[in-house]
Order: sequence, then C-alpha cells, then structure tokens
Amino acid sequence: MAGIELISSAFDDHAVLARRYAYEGENESPPLTWSGIPDEATELVLLCEDPDAPSGTFVHWVVVGIDPRSGGTEAGEVPPGGTELVNGFHERGWGGPHPPPGDEAHRYYFRLYALGEPCVLPEAPSAALVHRAVEDRRLAVGTLVALYRR
Repeated sequence: MAGIELISSAFDDHAVLARRYAYEGENESPPLTWSGIPDEATELVLLCEDPDAPSGTFVHWVVVGIDPRSGGTEAGEVPPGGTELVNGFHERGWGGPHPPPGDEAHRYYFRLYALGEPCVLPEAPSAALVHRAVEDRRLAVGTLVALYRR
C-alpha cells in the first residue's frame, strides 16, 4: 500500500506538541501538510486518537470528505472540503490533548487515509469504527505522532 507523507510545521514525528494545541491551551488544531495522495483518491479521512487514554482509545479529531487535492490545512482550520465529526469530548471538531496530570506522555496518532470511495460514519465514531470503515476503501495512509503530558 502506498504511503502518504504527513507532516506538521508545529512538531516533528514523535515530538512534544505545544500547549497551544492542547485542550487546556488554545485548543487549536495543529497545521498539517500532506503529499503522495494517489490520483484515484476520492476523499481523505483524518483521525487523531490517543491509545494511551485510561478509559481506552480516545478520539480527538475525525474529519471526513477532505479534498484529496488540498495538500494540507492551517492551524485551527477545518481541512478543505472536510466535515468535522464529534470527538471524545462530545464536541464537534478538534479536541486537543488532555491526559490525566502526572501520566507519562501520551501518544497522539494523526492518521490520514486516502480512500477510493466515500466513507459514511456516524456523528461520533469510535476510533475502532473509523479504522473498520476505511479498511477496505483505503488506497494509502500516512501517520504522524505527537506526544503530550500535563
């Protein structure tokens, strides 16, 4: 399977995310840039999840319907053409990192999927449901990991 290059000007892969992007900070989504999207992609789906959350994998951001020719998104913006779904905080859009105080740094996986056909998800999908929904439709995937602790 082809790979998408997913990067951010705000943090390097497996590096600490600044407080401004955290839930207790400005709660602003970080800027993302992508390349290597297959020509046959009809939409992109973005998922940010924390597998280290005490109650199980926590969804921080799900965006569907992103324009595959967009190339990225600015900080605090909805990716072009995208529709934000409800996150684990029961809010629509980005919900920044908010691990329990004193925990070791949690890992925040940003995954961008290029799909060959549209993906229909409920308003507040779990991370597992997103993974299942894209499994047979994905043409390529890119992953970027941020770290954060309080």
